[in-house]
Amino acid sequence: MKIVVLDGYTSNPGDLSWEGIQQLGDCTVYDRTPPEKTVERSKGAQAVFTNKVVFDKAIINQLPDLQFIGVLATGYNVVDLEAASAAGIVVANIPAYSTTSVAQMVFSHILHQVQNISEHAASVKKGDWATSIDFSYHITPQTELEGKTLGIIGFGQIGQAVAKIGLAFGMNILFNNRSQKETGLKARQVDLDTLLAESDFISVNCPLTSKNEGFINMATIEKMKPSAILINTGRGPLINEHDLAEALNSGRIAGAGLDVLSTEPPSPDNPLSQAKNCHITPHIAWATTEARKRLIHIATENLKTFIEGNPQNVVS
Repeated sequence: MKIVVLDGYTSNPGDLSWEGIQQLGDCTVYDRTPPEKTVERSKGAQAVFTNKVVFDKAIINQLPDLQFIGVLATGYNVVDLEAASAAGIVVANIPAYSTTSVAQMVFSHILHQVQNISEHAASVKKGDWATSIDFSYHITPQTELEGKTLGIIGFGQIGQAVAKIGLAFGMNILFNNRSQKETGLKARQVDLDTLLAESDFISVNCPLTSKNEGFINMATIEKMKPSAILINTGRGPLINEHDLAEALNSGRIAGAGLDVLSTEPPSPDNPLSQAKNCHITPHIAWATTEARKRLIHIATENLKTFIEGNPQNVVS
């Protein structure tokens, strides 16, 4: 079997191994593939792996040998599933590989907001503590999480993992979800307006759909506490970025921690890049070594089970 990995760099920038996939056939790994090279590099392959390389109908129709598309991510919007099905191509994704890592990133942003270790460490390195007349000082307010309310929008596996960490900190947990959820956790399901009004911290962990794009906007922000901190590790387009930037700069809400933006990489003039108390990480919540190992292992098993005639994690 000829196998091609079209954009493997983000999953494995060189610290992990593709050995499992390489053992399944004649495998070529590319760090990145520009759109104009997709067909050329995929020609003759029975299996391809893609993260962000698009497989639309026009591309699929030019690849008659293709039998399997493995998406190196949970989201599979880069593949035209209808065209793939029509061509008899199996499409498989990687579900739930980064749940723990994403939940950890939510609290990395929350803890940064409440204690700001980096700014204090920089102050000490600059010599401020050595020249202080007091044994202790703080640059920003130091806030305890116990007793604060964490509102979680989207209560799937990641949302529930976030809730468990919040409970360990002694936080009160509210959640909003499209369907009724019974999880056994000490968490209260509420409507969105209640969650926005009562939460000290709001974590967005829902999937992006045509119905909720931009649902965090000035209208919903107006329902939040002025002291609220917004965290988004879901998808960038869930937030109206201009509205959030305006709310941060005017002090309508206190801060934001974002691991995703509407366009990635972002344009230099993204309004959030210079917004007040807005801290942005470059879509790395999924990228712990452990999560990437799981991703590559599941990708390997997806292809192996396909070859054996019993494919898993099929989305097509």
